[in-house]
Amino acid sequence: MALSKEVKAQIVKDFGRDAKDTGSTAVQIAILTKEIEQLNAHLQTNIHDFHSSRALLIKVGQRRSLINYLKKNDVAAYETVVSKLGLRK
Repeated sequence: MALSKEVKAQIVKDFGRDAKDTGSTAVQIAILTKEIEQLNAHLQTNIHDFHSSRALLIKVGQRRSLINYLKKNDVAAYETVVSKLGLRK
């Protein structure tokens, strides 16, 4: 289920300040979003995979915490990330 190096590098390029900016909040949110999408696709076909279901809930909680942190500290970056990822409707 892990993201490939190429996919992570593309996410870092899109959301980071430079090619090695893997720790910024926006990059972490984008990576978690991609992992959540993959887990959702996996769970559509493997309904009884409860281990992956638990991992999905953990990742959603981590993303929620990072989004709250970003919203509290940098509203402009929050709005940019949310609009790029399509998290809020």
